[in-house]
Amino acid sequence: MFLSAAIRSAVSRSARQIRYLHQTAVRSGGGGALFLHRDTPENNPDTPFEFTPENLTRIEAIVSNYPEGHKAGATLPVLDLAQRQNNGWLPISAMNKVAEVLDMPPMRVYEVATFYTMFNRHPVGKYHIQVCTTTPCMLCNSDSILEAIKNKLGIKVGETTPDKLFTLVEVECLGACVNAPMVQINDNYYEDLKPQDIEQILDDLKAGKVPLPGPRNGRFSCEPAGGLTSLTEPPTGPGFGVRPDL
Repeated sequence: MFLSAAIRSAVSRSARQIRYLHQTAVRSGGGGALFLHRDTPENNPDTPFEFTPENLTRIEAIVSNYPEGHKAGATLPVLDLAQRQNNGWLPISAMNKVAEVLDMPPMRVYEVATFYTMFNRHPVGKYHIQVCTTTPCMLCNSDSILEAIKNKLGIKVGETTPDKLFTLVEVECLGACVNAPMVQINDNYYEDLKPQDIEQILDDLKAGKVPLPGPRNGRFSCEPAGGLTSLTEPPTGPGFGVRPDL
């Protein structure tokens, strides 16, 4: 039996829309923004960047951890140092400077900076808010945390507040699934959040305070929220369970 033209068209269209497991999902945002560089007034090869004397000393210490002839191994920590010095983001001039101090082709540095999402290649606010919305956090209602931040700051994901204080982004798993939902702000994790918690955290940051990182539900760390269910007795001594004749 021959399929009608309409059915054949629908089947063909559905087949084209299938994303197989061995294929990477297409990133949103268009234009390959994560991988391409376009000169702007604030981000071009002439953008001023020089490591401070203190950071040059740090770079010497970092490079000394690697064998002779393997300075390239220090690319990640030196890029991180450059980003911290430059208010949380990496202009291409900073990448070029990293290539210079590590005696590397600039392209090798670009490859690292565009691969790792920890490097911000556009300006960010003083407080870089990264909201995890991967499955564990989503199941624990991370959407409510994201909405609370957007409503509190009046910005959308990917935007920065007019005062350059906050930048909001949505990220993949940050490795604190037991404490979901959670948010990373600069270097600190804020966990076990409810909307009122993140609102208070934002208020504290606006006031120039540093909110205490960690869980917000009374937990010390990442122990079970309902209490221990295993390892509740003192540990057994040496030889426990070993045959007496051994």
